[in-house]
Amino acid sequence: MRRLLAAALAALTALPALPALAQSPELIFRRSTVFRLLSPNDKLATYGIDDPQVEGVACHFTVPEKGGWAGAFGLAEEFSEASLACRQIGPIRITGRSSQGDVVFREGRSFFFKRVQIVRGCDARRNVLVYMIYSDKLIDGSPQNSTSTVPIMPWGQQAEVVRCGDFIS
Repeated sequence: MRRLLAAALAALTALPALPALAQSPELIFRRSTVFRLLSPNDKLATYGIDDPQVEGVACHFTVPEKGGWAGAFGLAEEFSEASLACRQIGPIRITGRSSQGDVVFREGRSFFFKRVQIVRGCDARRNVLVYMIYSDKLIDGSPQNSTSTVPIMPWGQQAEVVRCGDFIS
């Protein structure tokens, strides 16, 4: 048992430092998908986030949440499936420089080693922000993912449109 704990601690310290992301997702609603008589149901949960570096863009994603007692205590490994929709909700202003595939949101999905994340890129030729949600795992990730695009358009009386390619390093 001690060897297992030592190996787990060694693996955790070997992980690169994760950037601090300032926001938690806002729960919009949950719907039960599997009824469990004596423990919490399995659910689908829809969350909303704002892109911390791109003002005027919001994303909504839906992820499954396991019920049962393991899910109630945060010990269940969640499924990798997720859906994503991102939209322009106001004039777009991009702050700072970014790289293709920068993390917009990251959250743990199991007690150890599995997380879901939303990353952002820029299709400079089309002036479109591209968002992708996926889950990864230290040893064995999942190819399941979802992609959403946000064409940068004029908003209201806004005269000039931001070019996302100008902010990619």
